[in-house]
Amino acid sequence: MSQSATAAKSNAKDTVTVTDNASGKAVTLPVMSGTIGPKVIDIRRLYSDTGMFTYDPGFVATGSCESRITYIDGDAGVLLHRGYPIEDLAQHCDFTEVAYLLLKSELPTAAEKEKFVYDITHHTMVHEQLAMFYRGFRRDAHPMAVMCGVVGALSAFYHDSLDISDPHQRMIASYRLIAKMPTIAAWAYKYSIGQPFIYPQNGLRYAENFLHMLFATPCETFNVNPVFAKAMDKILILHADHEQNASTSTVRLAGSSGANPFACIAAGIASLWGPAHGGANEAVLTMLKQIGNKSYIGEFLKRVKDRDDATRLMGFGHRVYKNFDPRASIMRKTCHEVLGELGIKHDPLLELAMELEKIALQDDYFIQRKLYPNVDFYSGIIFQALGIPTTMFTALFAVARTTGWVTQWNEMVEDPNQKIGRPRQLYTGRTRREFVPIVRRG
Repeated sequence: MSQSATAAKSNAKDTVTVTDNASGKAVTLPVMSGTIGPKVIDIRRLYSDTGMFTYDPGFVATGSCESRITYIDGDAGVLLHRGYPIEDLAQHCDFTEVAYLLLKSELPTAAEKEKFVYDITHHTMVHEQLAMFYRGFRRDAHPMAVMCGVVGALSAFYHDSLDISDPHQRMIASYRLIAKMPTIAAWAYKYSIGQPFIYPQNGLRYAENFLHMLFATPCETFNVNPVFAKAMDKILILHADHEQNASTSTVRLAGSSGANPFACIAAGIASLWGPAHGGANEAVLTMLKQIGNKSYIGEFLKRVKDRDDATRLMGFGHRVYKNFDPRASIMRKTCHEVLGELGIKHDPLLELAMELEKIALQDDYFIQRKLYPNVDFYSGIIFQALGIPTTMFTALFAVARTTGWVTQWNEMVEDPNQKIGRPRQLYTGRTRREFVPIVRRG
């Protein structure tokens, strides 16, 4: 077995001893080593041996699972999928190839890719009754609200892929989710603007098909610009998976109860909807509109640096990356390709974004704190340039991340050490007290 596929192991000689200073009792815990990354203290016996458990809000220092899918080194600015750097994948692969890699652990041969693309392409249609389901929503419903409902409802239409103990059914459900998510997202957009649904076209590639469903109408032929299709494909690749983030952890937690795959992915969509997660690129455009023009950038950054001011610089820095987001440089190049293709040279909002980027990258305050532009800063600008409304930004993120979600879900189901998620808590409420009947309560 190759090193990249070996499970995490604990070495009897590699341990950590934890001592309770009050009682003097000590417990020795094994230290586990993965193939790459920091070592991990195995605390599974901590509570049974000491009567204590750990306190870690946000799980910033807690590994909830063992995974072989994605590796991030935030300090070095590294993102690997199955061992391959994101830079190489974005440069040499299309989205379906990366999806295959995530699901199957290896890059496909030409024949394997052709078969995978065929299978995904021929699952892109959704059940016709779902069109009526859409019409139950208000026209002004947020696309993410629609997607939560529609994806969850897939379990009512595809009964032949709900048995999570059957590997074949799990793979069918995975293919269906990856294939149908662009259709579901595009239909949510079409419904919101009162246009007819556009059905997927088997002759189009994944990203191209998505753009076609978003922007085509039955009135005339619509040809997708290849530069825009390439940009969308890059966006999908760069957002395909990102280790144990909030939405992925939500999918795993929901899945740990044995819930069906469609319900688990719907839970992930709900988590992604939060502005601190999938809504970051929308927040970038909101910030740019608040700045207004280039002459106010200096004053805005002054407010950002003021600890007593709640103003935040959106699209810079990252929860995990303490260096440059490796996806950002790829997205920056793609952003300029799109703007160049559109001939946008004097759009005030986009000029403002580029000027803000330039100033922030030269400011010692942001350099010292390693607050570099992240992937959300550039993706929001691309979506704006393509004419995609801000309400759809997170929906596009969900289309990309579905591949990561189903991959993580499959890994979780197959993990023999997986247990139903049940975090502990540090209780700080009232201690036990005597119940007083209502007639005696003053």
